[in-house]
This record gives sequence, structure tokens and C-alpha cells, in this order.
Amino acid sequence: MSFRDLRNFTEMMRALGYPRLISMENFRTPNFMLVSEILLWLVKRYEPQTDIPSDVETEQDRVFFIKTVAQFMATKAHIKLNTKKLYQADGYAVKELLKITTVLYNAMKSKGMESTATGEEDVGKFKFDLGSRISDLKTARQLASEITSKGASLYDLLGKEVTLRELRTEAIGRPLEINETEKVMRVAIKDILEQVQKTNDMLNNVAADEASLEAKIEKRKSELERNHKRLQTLQSVRPAFMDEYEKIEEELQKQYSCYVEKFRNLTYLEQQLDDQHRMEQERFEEAENTLRLMQNKLKEEEKRLLKTGSHDDSDMEIHEDEGSDSDLEDRQLIKQHTAMEMLMHGRPSKRLVGTMHGGDTEDEEDSEESEIDLDDDDDDLEDDSMDISPTQANRRVRKPEPLEESDNDF
Repeated sequence: MSFRDLRNFTEMMRALGYPRLISMENFRTPNFMLVSEILLWLVKRYEPQTDIPSDVETEQDRVFFIKTVAQFMATKAHIKLNTKKLYQADGYAVKELLKITTVLYNAMKSKGMESTATGEEDVGKFKFDLGSRISDLKTARQLASEITSKGASLYDLLGKEVTLRELRTEAIGRPLEINETEKVMRVAIKDILEQVQKTNDMLNNVAADEASLEAKIEKRKSELERNHKRLQTLQSVRPAFMDEYEKIEEELQKQYSCYVEKFRNLTYLEQQLDDQHRMEQERFEEAENTLRLMQNKLKEEEKRLLKTGSHDDSDMEIHEDEGSDSDLEDRQLIKQHTAMEMLMHGRPSKRLVGTMHGGDTEDEEDSEESEIDLDDDDDDLEDDSMDISPTQANRRVRKPEPLEESDNDF
């Protein structure tokens, strides 16, 4: 097999109108079903009325099919096929199939060319409907095939006529003898009696076979009944370990129910714990955010108070002529401290103003008490506020004096 042959075969089959697509890979391995289908289609294409058996299940059926197709193509189309290669149903079978396909393809090609030529010539002469003539065409094909078969059989009979004529004349000219006739009749009767005897023997054998089969059936039935009874007895007998098995099964059921309950409780508690952790985390984050906002507010207030304190100090410096820098710083610190207390505790604190000059006064005890109170306030402020620096918290305020005395000093 060559690639060219396989390609030509597939193209020719496609041109002839084979309903199935044939691939080049179909004949790499033996494929008898495809080869038989193609052969049957080609034969039907060549002669639609041909009766060829399509049964190819067994080996004998396949051999008979190949022989029938080869004989038909040899007698009808004078195409010699190699049955051995066709039976192989592989690439070598393509060459044999190509012989039939080439004949059909050339006929179709020549017929197409003739029809186109005649159609061009007679297109203006006449037109007729071919659909109404399809039944006549089928009848004509059938009659042609019958004529061909009858002619072939007549030719064979005429070939045997030479010998048959002599035998016929001898049989007609020979006188009929009663003894020979009786002898022939006796032989025929004997043959018929022998056939009858054989038929009776076969009938008797059938009866014996039927009896043996019935005995076997009865035996099988008795065995089946015995096995059924044995099965019932085995089912009715209770095993020795069945009680222990049932007890263990009940205990296992209880343990399983307890396990399920504990597992459900554990799952619920784990869920509650996760929810609690999540809530604590949310509260912690909220507290951090609140604290951060408070710190920002305190820083802003501190900056604002520092600005206002510096402005007040500048005003006081205009009115005071004998003040020192340390007193001004002390007043500024006192104002800042007072503002921080107001911000932290939410209430106004007592404003303390000291004198510019040192020395003992009549209100020394009151100033000492106020100084103690300021120290206590500083301690409270250190405990309450987390954003005040250690220097501001630990700084001590000097002895304040009432505002009236400071006015007298001025």
C-alpha cells in the first residue's frame, strides 16, 4: 500500500458519494467491518438489485461474503479481486478496492462529461421532468438484471445440452421393464423406511433425553430445597457471642451520644470564647482610640494655654517695672498648671498669685497651706493625667500670695 493509493481511494469514494468519511488512518490496522461495508456499498452502486448477504459475524460468514463479492465482480464487471488481500482488511485491501472504485469513478466522470455536453447542445430543444421517470428507471434496471441472469443460466444449460440430449434420447428409446421398475421402487421404499426408522430413533432419543433432563431437574430441586432448609436453620440459630455484641453495641451508642453532647458543648464554648476575645479586642481598640483623641485634645489645649499665657505675661511686663524673669516664669507655670487642672477635673481651680518680693508676711501660714494644697494637687494631677511630662508634674510652685497684697506692692 502506498500513500498515493490510499489518498486516491479516499478522494474517489468521496466523489462517488459514500456517506461516511474515510480517513487514511482507518487501514493502519485490520478493519474488516469497514471493508465489508465499502464492498457492499460498491456492489450496490454497481448493481442495485444484487442480493449479497451482509452477515459478517463469524469467520465462515466473512469467507462466504468475500467469495460472493469476488465472484460477482468477476462475472458482472470482469474485475479480478484477490480474496486473500480483501480478507486481510488492511492497507493491501485498498488496492483491491481501488479496482472497483476506479471503474465506477471513470464511469461517473465520463457520464458527467457526456451529460454536460448533451445538456449544452439540447438545452434549447426539450426539457422534461426526471422525477416522474424514476420509477421507470428502477423497473428498467430490474428487468436488465433479470435478463442478464436468465441469459447466463440459459447459456449454461445450452452448454450441457449436448450430453443431456443423448441421455434424454436413450431414456426415451429404452423400453420400460417391470422388473427393473419394481426393483427401483423397492430400493426407494427401503430408503424411505430407513429414513422413517432414523426419525423414530431420534424421537426415542428425544424422549430419553427428556427423561434424563427431568431427573436432573428433580435432583436440582431437591438440592435447592435442602439448602433452603439449611439456610433457615442457620438463620434461626442465635450465635453465642450475640448477647455480648448487643451489650457492647448499646454501650457504644451511649458513649457516642455522650461524645456528641460534649463535642457540641465544647464547640459552643469555643465560639463564646472567641466572641468574648473579639469584644475585648474591640473595647481595647476603642479605648486606645479615645485615649489618643484625649491626648491630642490635651496637647492642643496645652499649646493654646501656652499661647494665651505668653500673651498675659507680656501684658504684665508692661505694668510691672521691678519684676524678675523667675517670677514671670513662675506665674506662667502657675497658669499652665491651673489650666491643666481645669481641663482634667472639669472645674475651675483657685488662682494663686505670688508676690514679686520674698520675705515673711502675716499670711505665711496661709501661703504654706496653699503650697501644701498645690503639692497635693500636683500629686493628683500626676496620678490622673498620663500625658503630663515628669518635669511638669514634679515642678513645685512657689509660695503664692493674695492678689490684694500684690496690688499693694505695685
